[in-house]
Amino acid sequence: MSSRLIGVGVGPGDPELVTVKGVNALRAAEVVVVPVMAAADGTDGGERGRAEATVLHYVPEEKVVRVVFALNERSDRARREAAWDAAGARVAGLLEAHGSVAFATIGDPNVYSTFTYLALTIAESVPGVVVETVPGITAMQDLAARSGAVLTEGTEPLTLVPVTAGAAVLKDALNGPGTVVAYKFGRQAGEVAEALRETGRLEGAVWGSALGLADESIQPAVDLGDGPLPYLSTLIAPAPRDGGRGGKL
Repeated sequence: MSSRLIGVGVGPGDPELVTVKGVNALRAAEVVVVPVMAAADGTDGGERGRAEATVLHYVPEEKVVRVVFALNERSDRARREAAWDAAGARVAGLLEAHGSVAFATIGDPNVYSTFTYLALTIAESVPGVVVETVPGITAMQDLAARSGAVLTEGTEPLTLVPVTAGAAVLKDALNGPGTVVAYKFGRQAGEVAEALRETGRLEGAVWGSALGLADESIQPAVDLGDGPLPYLSTLIAPAPRDGGRGGKL
């Protein structure tokens, strides 16, 4: 039988937001891989990530395998590639030994996820492997629910921007007509606030971090300062709406 690698989205942090299908996939897999941030020397830094903490609500710890990924490496491409190759080799070995491996990723496995790179590596190195994904609730959906922000109405577009691409990309999106969501903007909070002010999109915008966790923070964007926020902060800048109910239909 073919080995199976299943990317399971476990949501933004609140264990109650893992879907029934996601829980079933985690429990059915022989092992569950969780990504671990590398220390300076490339080894397991020891920190329990959000995906692992969520998974442990549903499967026993002995079933979980921590695999180091270069989650925070952006400048040294050679080091990043070497880390991906090493992680791929580790997961390939698990597939050979167990046949069915789940990979838990925060949010959704098809939205800015480490699973994308792992799946490409495994597809090239493990003949006949079947790769599947189970969708997960995203941070923008959770923030919208917790803050009351409406993501889209009628014919409005929705633009998702990782601010790691630069504040200029965010500003271009904010000059458009629809709702804009910004991911990973915490380290550039000051630039994001300035972009919101310059485009007239500050009023009504909201940001959040650690959604569903003990240190959750949800604040109006007008309170954004120049200091850094948690890296995995999410911003929603709703589309301008002045046509009343159904005005965008």
